[in-house]
Amino acid sequence: MIDLYTWTTPNGRKASVMLEECGLPYNVHPVNIREGAQFKPEYVKINPNSKIPAIVDDGHAIFESGAILLHLAEKTGKFLPAKGPARDDVLSWIFWQMANIGPMIGQLGHFAQAAPEKIQYAIDRYASESARLIKVLDDQLGRKEYMAGEYSIADIATYSWVAAGFGPIKGLKPDVVGEAPNVSRWLAAIGSRPAVKKGMEVPKA
Repeated sequence: MIDLYTWTTPNGRKASVMLEECGLPYNVHPVNIREGAQFKPEYVKINPNSKIPAIVDDGHAIFESGAILLHLAEKTGKFLPAKGPARDDVLSWIFWQMANIGPMIGQLGHFAQAAPEKIQYAIDRYASESARLIKVLDDQLGRKEYMAGEYSIADIATYSWVAAGFGPIKGLKPDVVGEAPNVSRWLAAIGSRPAVKKGMEVPKA
């Protein structure tokens, strides 16, 4: 049985969606990051970086959402081609998400919604880059049904962030994002998957 340590964030939901998609049994351990539970010594032993998510599989701790997705894909043989150009495409897009979509949308959310002082330069900077990335994604989804062709861990990694940020980003930068019809189609397709619906509700608030 896999132990999942998580909270209600886009990164946390990557792991729970993947576990549901793979059909793996798991125990949920909520880590309330608003109350600082990620800094408790017992959790730091699992993830020394004090972030969520993390899993413990067969006694071994794995942290960072991308590492978790890769581990589970290789464990089950699902959502990641074993070799060749198809695998390279999935890895390119999953690393694109981790280096771009997550950090940019996350910083936009912080400066636009959570920061005690509204710094317009920061909001504009992260809104512009987030909008540019949505356009990159929309262009790619105009060429392929999913990010790397077949549904993969690249889509799982990206979905929760775009689902959370797409509306606000369009509102801030409509001239850059436009209608983004391909992103809208992709969001609807992934959001309708039963495993995604279940995974996006973990942990219960």
